[in-house]
Amino acid sequence: MRLVVTIPAYNEEATIAGVIREIPRTIPGITDVRVLVMNDGSKDRTSDVAREAGADEILMHAGNKGLAKTFQDGIECALAMGADIVVNTDADNHYDQSRIPELIAPILEGRADVVVGGREVDKLEDMKTVNRQGNKLGSWLVSRIIGRKDTLDVSTGFRAYNREAALHMHVFSRHTYTHETIIQALDQQLTVVEVPIKARPVARKSRLIKSLPSHIVRSLIVIFRIFTLYKPLRVMTIIGGIIFACGLAFIVRFFWFYFFAANGGEGHIQSLILASALIILGFQIFIIGLLASAIGWNRKLLEEILYRIKKEQTEHESPVYHEKTSSDRGGDGAV
Repeated sequence: MRLVVTIPAYNEEATIAGVIREIPRTIPGITDVRVLVMNDGSKDRTSDVAREAGADEILMHAGNKGLAKTFQDGIECALAMGADIVVNTDADNHYDQSRIPELIAPILEGRADVVVGGREVDKLEDMKTVNRQGNKLGSWLVSRIIGRKDTLDVSTGFRAYNREAALHMHVFSRHTYTHETIIQALDQQLTVVEVPIKARPVARKSRLIKSLPSHIVRSLIVIFRIFTLYKPLRVMTIIGGIIFACGLAFIVRFFWFYFFAANGGEGHIQSLILASALIILGFQIFIIGLLASAIGWNRKLLEEILYRIKKEQTEHESPVYHEKTSSDRGGDGAV
């Protein structure tokens, strides 16, 4: 059984060597451990340092394409490398790579398709209070939306996927993949388990979170868009129901004035006009939800077709658009 550890990296020459060297190369139940670095257009020596530290494959982006795109490319390359399990970690040494055996244990035991390495946010003393509370709120919100009774750490990037789960991953967001892949996994009826693995403080400023308010807004937009994509009828029913209820409230308002006010309903006919517009709009949004749900069935069929195509391709093809380390290629040429 082959494990591929994927590491998205952008200008991480200072830390990536330590991350690679900390990855255990001998794990019970795993016959082969490979390290794949996805260099997302770094302008420093990230690739050279990673190669010297023992990376087996380096996926190159000519320019910076962002974390979500880099993660998706890494998953596809790992599958092409013959991965049975894919572990994703960060290049800034935020996670404890030595605990990868604990992270993949539920997959090896057949208890999970996706394993989330919970960062134990409450124990991260170096994390700012506002960041800690924001992480907890976001995790609680997404967990409730997807119907989990427990609260998953939905923002952690330390995760493990079995081959079936990796084949089902299709990232649409261009901001981050963390929330989307959790929602997607549960939509695909994959089993998601969390293993608590305390994260480590990172000295440098986050490159993903340039400002907390903008990150929160972008994350909420991603969550809303992805949830609408996978649960359109529920979202449209809620929105349409709220608007419909507002219309009914204006009707009730009109009849209250009609029966109890001294001048009857005189002067309040606009309430009926507004109520009619809101009720019609609410009903139309519900109909749009039905149409979107029907389109969603078509999307599921297309996803199944894409899954089968990817499965067949990764069983017969080797990775492309990457560099092999000198130990693999016996020289300095690139593939």
